[in-house]
Amino acid sequence: MNLNDPKELASLLEAWLLALGRPLSLERLGELFEEGERPEPAQIREALEVLRQSCEGRAFELKEVASGFRLQVREKFAPWVGRLWEERPQRYSRAMLETLALIAYRQPITRGEIEDIRGVAVNSQIIKTLQERDWIRVVGYRDVPGRPAMLATTRAFLDYFNLKSLEELPPLAALRELEPEPMLALEDDLPVPPELQALADAAAGDMAEGEEAAEPREETSFRSLLVELDQMEQGLKTDFDDLRQDEEVDADETAESEPPLH
Repeated sequence: MNLNDPKELASLLEAWLLALGRPLSLERLGELFEEGERPEPAQIREALEVLRQSCEGRAFELKEVASGFRLQVREKFAPWVGRLWEERPQRYSRAMLETLALIAYRQPITRGEIEDIRGVAVNSQIIKTLQERDWIRVVGYRDVPGRPAMLATTRAFLDYFNLKSLEELPPLAALRELEPEPMLALEDDLPVPPELQALADAAAGDMAEGEEAAEPREETSFRSLLVELDQMEQGLKTDFDDLRQDEEVDADETAESEPPLH
C-alpha cells in the first residue's frame, strides 16, 4: 500500500474508523502507523478530507467531534435506522434537560446555583444519571462554605451531540426564539381512559338539534388535556372584589325588606 497516495491512505483510515466504531483523534491515528511508515499530520488531514469528500451522496459521513473523527450514519436516516433496535429510544425528563442545559451554558456551576436558577431542588438521581452517562463531571470545588462541587460537561457529552467544542453550542438567543412547549414533556403520550372518553362522546351526542356540528378533533390524550387545562387556568378569575360588593348590596336590600323586630 502506497501511504503517500492520499486516496490509499484515506481507504486505510476508513477501515480503521469502521472497525473501531468510535472517534479517533489525529494523534491516535498517527500512533497506529509503524515508526518508519508514519505519515505527517498534514498528510493524514489531507487523507481525511479525501475520505470526507468520498462520503458525499452516501448514507454515512465523516464527522469531527471533540474526541476526534468518526464515520456515522447521516442524521436524516435516523428514524429508519432506529428500527434496527427493539428497545425504545431513551426519553429524558424536562428537569434533566434543563439541568444539563444549565451545566453546558453556565459551567462550571454548582448544584445550588442550578437550584437558584430553576427555582426548585435538583433531584440527586438527575445528577447521578448524567454522571453515569459520562456527560458531566466534577471539575473542582467552589471556595465557599460547604465547598460545593462544580459541574462541567465532558468530551462524551460533545461527542453524543455531534459537537467539536462548546463554541458549537447554539447561542442562547437562538434557543429563546424557539416556541416553548405548552407543557412539561411526558414519558408517554397516553390516551384518555375509555370510561372518560365514553362520557365525552355521550355529551357530544346530546348536542341540540340544529346546532352546527363541531369540527373533528385529534385523538384525545393526556397531553392535550393538560394543554386545555393550562389554557383554562390562564382564564381563571382572580379578582373577586366585585362579588364582595354585590354581597354587601344584597345584604343591605335584605335588611331593608325585613320588618323591624319589636
